[in-house]
Amino acid sequence: MALTGRWLYVLQRLTKRMWFRASLYCGLAVLTALVGVVVRPVLPPGLAGRFGADSVGNILSILATSMLAVTTFSLATMVSAYGTASQSATPRAANLLIEDNGAQIALATFIGAFLFSIAGLIALSTGIYGDGGRMVLFIASVLVIVVITVTLLRWIEQLSRFGRVGETINLVEAATRRAMHTRAKAPWMGGVPFEGPPPDGVPIEAPDVGYVEHLDMEQLERVAAAHGCNLHVLALPGTLAVPGRPLAIVTTALDEDGLKGVRDAFSIGDSRTFEHDPRYGLVVLNEVAVRALSPAVNDPGTCIDVISTIVRLFVEWSEARARHAGHAEVRFPHVHVPELEEADMYDDVFPSIAREGAHMREIGIKLQKAFIALSRLEYAPMRQPVARHSRETLARAMATMTFEPDRVDLQRTASQGAWATQVPEERPAADGTA
Repeated sequence: MALTGRWLYVLQRLTKRMWFRASLYCGLAVLTALVGVVVRPVLPPGLAGRFGADSVGNILSILATSMLAVTTFSLATMVSAYGTASQSATPRAANLLIEDNGAQIALATFIGAFLFSIAGLIALSTGIYGDGGRMVLFIASVLVIVVITVTLLRWIEQLSRFGRVGETINLVEAATRRAMHTRAKAPWMGGVPFEGPPPDGVPIEAPDVGYVEHLDMEQLERVAAAHGCNLHVLALPGTLAVPGRPLAIVTTALDEDGLKGVRDAFSIGDSRTFEHDPRYGLVVLNEVAVRALSPAVNDPGTCIDVISTIVRLFVEWSEARARHAGHAEVRFPHVHVPELEEADMYDDVFPSIAREGAHMREIGIKLQKAFIALSRLEYAPMRQPVARHSRETLARAMATMTFEPDRVDLQRTASQGAWATQVPEERPAADGTA
């Protein structure tokens, strides 16, 4: 039976753990080292000496020594990259580096090659291989060396950018894009549109305090269908579950099993995740931009890069929503789910950047150009909040900037928007003149 819902989510999270892939590679390496014991009776005698397989012990010794050093170096480099990403970008992005496929494959390959060498040496010392077994081990050792060489070359290339701010932004962008595309295809997560909680509904609160990481829609549908009621979700992934804040509201009171089924459908953890929470990726990008504008970092170029990334994500979100409009599949007709509000997504990123960069001409102009680009999108919900954010951003800048040419340039850029931007009243100068 295929894994679905909550258990599939748990398995997906498990496979992203660094130890999981390393354990798989280690098990495969040990099996590869011992396969010669099984195959040796099939091979004719004398092959080992003809192909030089008698030297396999020396090869394995070199592999064991070198792979231990490479593994130690790689671990030290990765830990250093995590610290660099946490300090220069944001600690929330470090998890993406930990879950990076390239880094995990490299580390798992090196550890697996080390265990392959150790297992082979131990088996050789016991004499269980024989002539044919040594031949198989020799061929396996050559293949392992090829895999190590390819992995090491790719790892060297990745190390040149691993943990850098630009690479971290790219990782966050990719994770956010995946989550946004998934939600754009299914804005109600397979359920039906949420049109407000029922007035006589029964609220169901979370048993623990934490962030909603995942919704098991199949389980919610089973519970609702079994009790002949409709279930209205109030806590989407990324919502902080606290006492007094319902996870959902049902139209009929449920028994203990039903209440437990609903609560178990909400996976609650200590922190937000990228997979099912598009807004979390936007929050992390916002943190990178705000930190870049701090006096300690003072890197407006990174902030401008983040603004461009955010605009790109919003454009793709707009295109995906327009493309899938009216085609959302309803798989869970008893579960009502609210869709993401574009205004909330804007609030996740623009106000903080506008506040921290209010005194910078280049940040203000970049933000206004971003608003102009977003105002031209065909997807109407993406256009509606633009005018408000443009006016607020301009007001912040006008209240902070003192150099008149910068103020004029910013006003000129803001006036190019498709909306009628109201320029705030000029502040009186220090000497009382306008």
